[in-house]
Amino acid sequence: MADEEALAEAAASWLAERIRAALAARGCCRLALSGGRTPWAMLARLAALDLAWERVEVFQVDERIAPYGSETRNLTRLEAILGRVGVRLRAMGVESPDLAAACGRYARDLPARFDVVHLGLGADGHTASLVPGDPVVEECEQLVALSGPYQGERRMTLTRPALARGEAILWLVSGEEKRSALARLLAGDQGIPAGLVRGGEQLVLADQAAAGAGPSGS
Repeated sequence: MADEEALAEAAASWLAERIRAALAARGCCRLALSGGRTPWAMLARLAALDLAWERVEVFQVDERIAPYGSETRNLTRLEAILGRVGVRLRAMGVESPDLAAACGRYARDLPARFDVVHLGLGADGHTASLVPGDPVVEECEQLVALSGPYQGERRMTLTRPALARGEAILWLVSGEEKRSALARLLAGDQGIPAGLVRGGEQLVLADQAAAGAGPSGS
């Protein structure tokens, strides 16, 4: 894609088609969404479309351990963008005094399959809150777990087995600083956390800055 605006538009269009297909096939749609600048632009475009939002359920891929309403929380932006269209938002319980128990509760509420899992990609190869060197990257039994501190905050995150429940995985990647990590992801490099994610159909959408001279989608 030429730039972030075109990327957000293309991602919203693709996601809308997946939502419509799920609603037509099963009468409901279940999404797992990540945060980030480009995803917020994608979701703003998506929210403007005429969809049966009351039949769409949104789960969080990850969330910072921060108070309700914090500007750092993904939920704050999700509520601002999607709350007004009637989506059912399933928030991670990061305000709980017992975070381990909150992980267990969220895990029990996860669907057996997601119609789409949306993921971003960090310059260091992280995705969700699966960060290089953090033991949570190797977690293969729990579906929801706590990360160690990253950029000053701990996070609650879906683990690899939970992400693998995606019928489709949408990777949204923007920015020149992601170019090396994107190349490693596309090469299937398991030396970065993103390269360990498994699931159904995987679509990578990237802007020109991230993709470089290569293709902007795959």
